[in-house]
Amino acid sequence: MKKILVIGGNGQLGSCIRKIASEFELDYEFSFTDSQTVDITNEDQVNSFFTEYKPDYCINASAYTAVDLAEKENEKAFAVNADGVGYLAQACKDINAILIHVSTDYVFDGETNLCYSEDDFTNPIGVYGESKLKGEELAMEINPKTIILRTSWLYSEFNKNFVKTMLNLFSQKDELGIVGDQFGQPTNATDLAEAIMSIIETREKKYGIFHFSNYPETTWFEFAEKIAEFSGSKIKLNKLTTDQYPTPAKRPKRSTMCLDKIEKVYNVETRHWENSLEECIEILQSNK
Repeated sequence: MKKILVIGGNGQLGSCIRKIASEFELDYEFSFTDSQTVDITNEDQVNSFFTEYKPDYCINASAYTAVDLAEKENEKAFAVNADGVGYLAQACKDINAILIHVSTDYVFDGETNLCYSEDDFTNPIGVYGESKLKGEELAMEINPKTIILRTSWLYSEFNKNFVKTMLNLFSQKDELGIVGDQFGQPTNATDLAEAIMSIIETREKKYGIFHFSNYPETTWFEFAEKIAEFSGSKIKLNKLTTDQYPTPAKRPKRSTMCLDKIEKVYNVETRHWENSLEECIEILQSNK
């Protein structure tokens, strides 16, 4: 039986992998860790755990994701998103394991009207994106058996995310301003978890960088409108410009990613973001 180690097992993506793990338990043994079990910024701890557990696959679902705080906590962001990824890549290489590492659309500057392919020039405009790009580079340099999945605007029924924040604010406010001039692709973390398992189940592995998200592109404002619609909220939403809602870290204006490669290479189906969002909100409302 193949062993799958999930780093960041209590995070959004890790929780979604845990949710679907029972569907694969006849073929795979799952182990979920958190930062208390394995601190990926501690190289000795990583090596010790890998030597003992010897996974066949390591899914790195952990990350420093505080985009604005990263501007102040530069060292912490790089320790988790870059150095830690390098340690995981080396530990995987030492035992001939496959590393599946999750990255971000924020490796791009967003200064385009087209979608980004995996080969397009990266140019992050904030510390978070810079640290994630460095992690990609280290992983690819150290372990040839690495699959990087760039995703975007991740949400789920678990932990903190835009969808849950909006639902909370809708219950407290009569109106809300949302940025309407930044474009991207909302992604249900369960869809990403299922894509990862599809890749693991594919016999002939192709390594390298792949993009995965739901489609098509939208704005934060339109995303919020659909959250309101699907949840039955009557809140009044006002469209803001980026200039009207300044943040410590710059966001890409349009970080839309092309999804052709993962569909062709791994036969992974991508879903319309509205369908995935509606499912997530139904789960959240049934959990109340």
